[in-house]
Amino acid sequence: MKRILGLLAIVLFMNACDDGELTVDTINFDDVPVQKCSQKEILYKISDSKMLILAIPLENFRTDETPEGNPDEVEITGNIQVVYRQYNAAPTSANICDLVTSATPNLIEEWNATSGTIQITSTAIKSVNSITGITQITGYKHYIVFKDITFLRPDGSTQAYLGEDTFVFGNYNATISPLAFGFDEEASKSTCDSDNRIFNFNSSEAFILDLADYANLFQSSETTTPRIAYISATNKVNYRLYSGTINNAYFCAASVPATPTLAQSWIANNGVEAEGTGIIEVTTILASPGFFEHTIRLKKVTMTKGNSNFYMGDDYLYGKVITPE
Repeated sequence: MKRILGLLAIVLFMNACDDGELTVDTINFDDVPVQKCSQKEILYKISDSKMLILAIPLENFRTDETPEGNPDEVEITGNIQVVYRQYNAAPTSANICDLVTSATPNLIEEWNATSGTIQITSTAIKSVNSITGITQITGYKHYIVFKDITFLRPDGSTQAYLGEDTFVFGNYNATISPLAFGFDEEASKSTCDSDNRIFNFNSSEAFILDLADYANLFQSSETTTPRIAYISATNKVNYRLYSGTINNAYFCAASVPATPTLAQSWIANNGVEAEGTGIIEVTTILASPGFFEHTIRLKKVTMTKGNSNFYMGDDYLYGKVITPE
């Protein structure tokens, strides 16, 4: 980055010698944070009197991690633009973000990228509850690099940086709303015919257990030690977030209803007995004559969507289910 921008500095300095107006000693954006316009889909960096701009629709930044060593790639074309600017004084966000941009300081040099590739490597930003060990994804860090980029200069000439020459634009951190998991302890057995499914609902959230081992886990007798099953292809744990309120009837329908639509689906990783992970644990007591109360806990469960995952802690209380004797 320093070598490339140093070359930019040399070229701009040569221009300064020609017109007597532009003087550039160094250009260095390495330690400058990426900022985002609040009213436009524009990212930018400011260093002294210089500005580096990336105009890019935010849909190009995935809400998932990219596979290791395989960043997303976006071509610089159309509404995706990279611009380098030099002003006669320090610019501010008003020079790029305002709907009517500020006329001062004066723009004295602008280079526009005519081709190149933007590489985006995305990783999840997580918070960890120090007591429960539960992690939450609070955003994604997008590491942005420009590859094989060519700039058009004001005099009509071009400046290209090919092969190993790259611009490291930097990290754009995008925040997201963590999954609420706003469930209470009252779970329930599905009312669908021949369905060994347990539900926990909260408005647009559904936390679902599909259990081939249902009969073994939910017996009509009190437990002295918890009954357990390992999450697997037949003992499934799934969290779903919808665009609207969800209920048991949605899952009992003969075909998937048009609304609400599924926004996110997280699937629990299979349990590994040797590692003591991915455990469904059920403890049963006699709640009242003829009825048993089953307390369901999830032990060392990791939820996954695409390339992203989060940990539900060592011991998560899923809820309690009442069944008749």
